Amino acid sequence: MNSYKYCILWGALLCLAACRSSEPAGQSAVMVKTEEVKPYHSELQTTYPGRIKAASDVDLSFRVAGPLVRMPVDIGGFVKKGDLVAEIDPRDYALQLSATEAEYKQVKAEAERVIELYRRKSVPVNDYDKAVSGLQQITAKYSAHKNALHDTRLVAPFDGYIQKRYFEPGETVAAGLPVVSLINTQSFEVEINIPASDYVRQQLFRNFSCEADVYPGKTFPLEVIDVARKANLNQLYQVRLRLMPEAGYDLAAGMSVNVTIEYAEDGQALMELPLNALMEQDGKAAVWVFVPESKTVTCRKVGVKEILKDGRVVVESGVAPGEIVVTAGVHKLKEGAKVDLLKPVSRTNIGGLL
Repeated sequence: MNSYKYCILWGALLCLAACRSSEPAGQSAVMVKTEEVKPYHSELQTTYPGRIKAASDVDLSFRVAGPLVRMPVDIGGFVKKGDLVAEIDPRDYALQLSATEAEYKQVKAEAERVIELYRRKSVPVNDYDKAVSGLQQITAKYSAHKNALHDTRLVAPFDGYIQKRYFEPGETVAAGLPVVSLINTQSFEVEINIPASDYVRQQLFRNFSCEADVYPGKTFPLEVIDVARKANLNQLYQVRLRLMPEAGYDLAAGMSVNVTIEYAEDGQALMELPLNALMEQDGKAAVWVFVPESKTVTCRKVGVKEILKDGRVVVESGVAPGEIVVTAGVHKLKEGAKVDLLKPVSRTNIGGLL
């Protein structure tokens, strides 16, 4: 009888061992590296190529005509605001002003006498009106001839470089014809083209800056001038920005720059993850989220907002701050797989295993 019981017990143990050995190997826990989801508080950034342009390239011309007698500037030369650029022979305009000045003094004296008599009620109002009208006319003529003499000197309206000379001393210049071309150096313009996806987020524009290829590592602040309301042939919208020169940095029109646009947060709850936590699921980005109660992982699709330069990614949906996502070996896991979390690396535990 006892031998019969022992046989039954031994058979049960063998059956139990067989059942355990038939369990699939996939049920064993997988050691995974993880990271906690953290809120993202920094501004979003994007960069576009651009080029520096002169803020203004102006053709300067005289308001009066005459022979050119002086042009003390050379092509490529620098001039400051108020410096003489060119001069027309002032002889005829000086004679004209001298004659008008004599006439002005005479008419003014006569008009003042008539006005005084009118105040004493010694002359009729008709004589008074003629005197006032005559004084106004000669005053306007006198001012015009003074301006004409003054306009024989062409001065720089701003600091800049002479780009072209259209005339040489000795040539006669007509009023309004360009004499020199002057490039403004008080400020520059930078032009970039942005897609419609950024155009519609103009209200989130927070800051603009650029880095010139010739000065790597140096950031120059920019100020928005305007944004085009109509797309170009490439379906891009032109943005014009103002760049102020800085001492010690010799910027010039034609230089290439990289313009960075910083966007303020638009009120969405944004999170950041390491880029290697992402995988593709049904054509969309997804992550493995750790379920503490069952010590398993579940696939969760996420909405990617921005990929950062430091190898991290900003997401706007799918996960919440405080959740734990797998950051290594994501392509070897399956839905519901059991996992053990690899301990985080510390200063005293470089390998993270002990």
